[in-house]
Amino acid sequence: MRKKVDFLVIGSGIAGLSYALKVAKFGEVLIVTKSDSDETATKYAQGGIAAVMYTPDTYEKHIEDTMIAGDYLCNMEIVKMTITESTKRIQELIDWGTQFDKNEKGDFELGREGGHSEHRVLHHKDSTGFEIERALLEKIRQHPNVEIWEKYFTVDIITQHHLRQKVNRKMDDIDCYGAYVYDPKSQITHTVLAKTTMVATGGIGNLYASTTNPKISTGDGVAMVYRAKGIINNMEFVQFHPTSLYNPKEKPAFLITEALRGFGAILKDGENLSFMNKYDKRESLAPRDIVARAIDNEMKQSGQEYVYLDCTHLNKNALIDSFPKIYAKCLSLGIDITKNKIPVLPSAHYSCGGIQVDKNATSSIQHLYASGECASTGLHGANRLASNSLLESLVFSHRASLHAQKQIENINYKEDIPDWNDEGMIHNEEMVLITQSTKELQSMMSNYVGIVRSDLRLQRALDRLSIIYRETESLFERSSLSVEICELRNLINVGYLVIKMAQKRKESIGLHFNIDYPKK
Repeated sequence: MRKKVDFLVIGSGIAGLSYALKVAKFGEVLIVTKSDSDETATKYAQGGIAAVMYTPDTYEKHIEDTMIAGDYLCNMEIVKMTITESTKRIQELIDWGTQFDKNEKGDFELGREGGHSEHRVLHHKDSTGFEIERALLEKIRQHPNVEIWEKYFTVDIITQHHLRQKVNRKMDDIDCYGAYVYDPKSQITHTVLAKTTMVATGGIGNLYASTTNPKISTGDGVAMVYRAKGIINNMEFVQFHPTSLYNPKEKPAFLITEALRGFGAILKDGENLSFMNKYDKRESLAPRDIVARAIDNEMKQSGQEYVYLDCTHLNKNALIDSFPKIYAKCLSLGIDITKNKIPVLPSAHYSCGGIQVDKNATSSIQHLYASGECASTGLHGANRLASNSLLESLVFSHRASLHAQKQIENINYKEDIPDWNDEGMIHNEEMVLITQSTKELQSMMSNYVGIVRSDLRLQRALDRLSIIYRETESLFERSSLSVEICELRNLINVGYLVIKMAQKRKESIGLHFNIDYPKK
């Protein structure tokens, strides 16, 4: 089947939906999402969205906090642009129906998280992302120009490498003409031709054994653009959330939001002693990279698989009212957070790198945009400041929509694109090969390319990865399509990028900590 649209959007989180809402005024929009439309990383974002709303906060303070957290590897122009546009983008969310918590006076109840010098995090209890996703999807479903394909998997973006005839062009002059989209139910791969394509596929968390990301976070967008020879950067900067709930049987790991530490919770060891004062003067409210390494070090020294987050000294009613989801989750496991400490450990949480884009979210491939976690905008530098990610998605999707609507009239469909050819391929019944390779990959990345790295660990990871890569490519080339083999292939591509970029960075900075290059 072939389909033509003006705007193709891959992903249904805040980046994809906010972009789709804006460009839908100018043409037909198709949103492709690999699971249910609300099953996104946005949905699981507990803490909130950062923006300057009231004094004494200022744009300058938010800019400085972002630069400090990013170890000054952030692009200052991008940081200023994103922060100064924050208030307008928040107002749009509110206009679309998002309800943020307010105090008795009717002002927004602002939280504070690690690395923030002021209270500036808007939230909806501890389910902020869920509320944003709800409001956006409600608006999307009402729009006559937007169609959603749920449970469809985007295999690859289409570029001139797929054309029937040879194209004499420079290797760095690449156009995107749409994407190949696989329907697992019918086992048909559709050719979707689009004038513009937005990649908003989220993160890479399932590259690791423990992650707070949903199962769909397999680095699909980054891998697709990498295979199409687009520019990818900063993949070495993988953020591990310091505090996920210790519950080995559950995946993804349940996130214990940083906002809880902003509320007054304290990290403690097995002897009930707070330990963050040994690592940073900001203690439990230090930036995530510092807190994650501190917890990792405490666990290695003690031999324990977790540390504790202590909320027992906080006001019981206020605690339950502010964090009902966390209270209920822990209670279901026999942990009353008003009386018991919460066992926590770091889990892979956010990728600061990705598809390189400019201030309009345009990538190195023509007519291809990227926004959200799959994009590398320059905002985060070496480490993301808490709650800046949802804001980044809004700002860059807004700018992409302005850019795309100006371009759309001058772009024509590329008609001579061949359909996906699955002839002669066998149905792969050896699912054990895929699941075992995935487990091997996740274990290897966690042990060798995790919170703390070394040159030897990185080389060992690359050597192991090359074997998994060869085995998987051989299987892919002779098998009919399946979501599982495509996801494994994408994870391998992304793992390679993380390892190679980590090897190239001969220093410890931000989220990349290599014991062979101690911080000065």
